[in-house]
Parts: sequence; structure tokens; C-alpha cells
Amino acid sequence: MASTVRQLLQTKGHAVYTVPAEATVFEALERMAVHDVGALMVLREGRLAGVFSERDYARKIILMGRFSKDTRVEEVMSTELVTVCPEDTVAHCMNLMTCHRVRHLPVLENGELVGVVSIGDVVKAIMNQQAFLIAELESYIIGAR
Repeated sequence: MASTVRQLLQTKGHAVYTVPAEATVFEALERMAVHDVGALMVLREGRLAGVFSERDYARKIILMGRFSKDTRVEEVMSTELVTVCPEDTVAHCMNLMTCHRVRHLPVLENGELVGVVSIGDVVKAIMNQQAFLIAELESYIIGAR
């Protein structure tokens, strides 16, 4: 039962899918399709520089009439990043995602990118926590008779 980001990453894994800032949007979309993810962490000189998501593609390429093969990721990536650290709670992640309307949180430890938490990861962790609590309460109630 994951209550912290560290525990969540231990369960789901630390895989982080990235794309260089200078890559084309088309290359980023190909990478997203291969890994079946909705966002990539964008790196510049090995450091987190932004996030490129399906939302960025829809709003900044398609709706603006741009071409994915002619546009670099750094031109359209989200740069106002909301990040978490491994000691943050899953509930804190849900709060950040709700308040900032984001679906992916880069996980930084000592300035290094060590994972990504998605809205799906958070919902799954919260559902598991609730199922555990319900089972404990049922066990308590049955034992109290």
C-alpha cells in the first residue's frame, strides 16, 4: 500500500520516458506511442527542462496549425513544472494535480529526475488504500461481535 511517492515508485517502477528538447514533436509522438504514455519528460543537457504531453500537442500544434515534423519539442513543451519528491504523499500528489490541472508529476530527488507519477498511478494507489482500510474496518467489525 503506497502512501508516499517513494513507495509508489517501488511498486510501479522508476521508468522515465524522455525526449531531448531539440527533438521534433513528431519524434516525441513516436516515442509516446512506442511506450504507450501520455507525456514525456523533456531533457536539455541531461536536466529536466519541461514536459511534453498529448495536451501540448492538441493545443499548441493541431489548434495552432503547426506541423509536428517542423516544430521542436522545446517550442511547445510545458515549462511551468509542478514536481514532487519521494517523501511526498500520494494525497499531496492528488492535491497538486487537481489544483494545477496536470496529469503527470516529475519526481525529483536532489535535483535529479528519478521517476514520474501519473494521475492513473495516484488513483490506483488511493483505491488500494481505500480497499485496505475497508478490509481492516470489516475485520474489526466482525471481530467486535
